[in-house]
Amino acid sequence: MDISNCEDPTSALNPFKATTIQSGHTVLLRLPSGETKGFKVEKDATVSIGRVGSFRANELIGHPYGLTYEIRGKELAVQSPRTLQEVEETDATNELINDGEFVQPLTLGEIEGLKKSGVHASDIIKAQIEQHANYSMKTEYSKEKYKQRKEAKYSKTFSTVEPTIYNVCDHWFKKDQNRIRDIRPDTLSQILNLANVRPGGRYIAVDEASGLLVSAILERLGGEGRLISICDVDSPPAYPVMTLMNFRKDIVTNIHSSLNWATAQEDYTPAVAQESSSEVGKSERHRIRLDKRKNAADTLLNAREELFAGEYDALLIASDYDPLEILQNLIVYVGGSGSIVIQSPFSQPLTELQSKLRLDPSYLAPSITESWLRRYQVLPGRTHPTMNTSGSGGFLLHAIKVYDDPNASKVSSHRQSKRRKKEADEGYSSVSQTLESHETTEPEEEDAAVADQISLTNEVEPAG
Repeated sequence: MDISNCEDPTSALNPFKATTIQSGHTVLLRLPSGETKGFKVEKDATVSIGRVGSFRANELIGHPYGLTYEIRGKELAVQSPRTLQEVEETDATNELINDGEFVQPLTLGEIEGLKKSGVHASDIIKAQIEQHANYSMKTEYSKEKYKQRKEAKYSKTFSTVEPTIYNVCDHWFKKDQNRIRDIRPDTLSQILNLANVRPGGRYIAVDEASGLLVSAILERLGGEGRLISICDVDSPPAYPVMTLMNFRKDIVTNIHSSLNWATAQEDYTPAVAQESSSEVGKSERHRIRLDKRKNAADTLLNAREELFAGEYDALLIASDYDPLEILQNLIVYVGGSGSIVIQSPFSQPLTELQSKLRLDPSYLAPSITESWLRRYQVLPGRTHPTMNTSGSGGFLLHAIKVYDDPNASKVSSHRQSKRRKKEADEGYSSVSQTLESHETTEPEEEDAAVADQISLTNEVEPAG
C-alpha cells in the first residue's frame, strides 16, 4: 500500500484521542449501502464484512481515519477520493418509463457468473447500464440513483469513519435507538450546549444511555476538567458507546470517576481496605489483590470528597429513574447559576417535574424543548424531505439553579441601606456644622457683654 504507517498515534492538537487506527481500537466501517458496522482491530486478525469480503486487520493499523478501501482478495487498495460533479438541469421526466424484467436482459445467473469469474464491480455495473432498455430515458438524478443502488449491491469498498461523537451517536441511533434513549445527534448537541460543557469544566452526569452522555462530555472536555458519573452498579460501568470513541485510558482515568447511588450518599461508610504486608506465607497474587482493593478504596474516597465539595458547573441526567428524586439528591452539589439538563424519551415525566420546579424559587426558568431533524433533497425547482425519518429525538428540560447564600441580600435592600447610610452621613455633617457655628458665636457674645459692662462702669464713676 502507498500510505506509510504513522508512528505517533495521537495529534499534538488533540492528545486525548488517537488520530490513526491502532491495534485494539474499535473502528466504524461505512459500507456501500450506507450502513455502518463496528469491528475491533486486532493485529494479525481477519476482519469479515459479510458479502463485501474479508481482509487482514494489519492493513488498517497505522492509517488515518476517513480513507476508502477496496477489497482485492485479502488485501486492501486505497481509493482516490471522488470529486463532486455538477449535474446538468434537464426537463426530462420518468413518467413514460415502464420498468420490468424485460428492461434488463442481463439475468441474475449471468451476473453471478461474472462475479465468480473475477470481473470487477464497475464492469458489471457498466454491462447492466449498457443493456438497460430505458436507461437513456432516465433523468440525470435517476441515473445517479441507479448507479448508487448497483454500487451498494456489487461494490467491495468501505470507508473508515472517524470516531467523533456525532458519528458514533448516529451509528447507535440507526443500530438500536432504544439503548441510547432515542437521543439523536441534534438532541445530544442541545444537551451539551444547554449545559455549557466546555474544556476545564466540572460536571455531574447520570447516564443510562449506554455511555453516550459520558462520552460526549469527555470529548468536549478534551482531557481538561472533571466528570463524575452516578450509576446503579457496584463496579464502574462498561459503557458500550465509549469503546467506539477510542479514548486514551490514562487521560480518562484522570478526569472521570464513577460512583453508585449508595456511595454517593454522605451517610454511607465505605469499607476500609486492608493494608498489604510483606508477611511470610502470603503469596504475591494475594498481595497484588490487596493492592488493587486499596487503590479502588482510595479512588472511591477521593471521588466522594470531590462530589461532596460541590460547586459543579452542571448536572446532566438521562435516566429511567424519577428525575425529581435524582434532582433532590444531586442538586446540592451544583454551584450557583449552574445548569440542569434532563433528557427523557417521553414528555410526561418532564412536564410533571416542570410544574414542581416552577413553584420552587431555587430554580430559574424551567423549560421543555423538543428538537426536530429531517433531511431534505434539494433539486433545481423542487425540494422534498426524506420519507423515512425518526419521529422524535426525545425531550429536554432545562433550568438554572439560583445562587443560594443565606448571608446574601437583595440588590434593592443593599441600595436602600446604602441610601440610608448616605442620608445619615449628610445629617451628621449638617449637625456638626451647626454645633461649630454655635460654639463660635458664644465667645463673641460674652466679649461684647464684658465690653458693654466696662463702658457702663466708666460712665457711672465720678471724675476724680
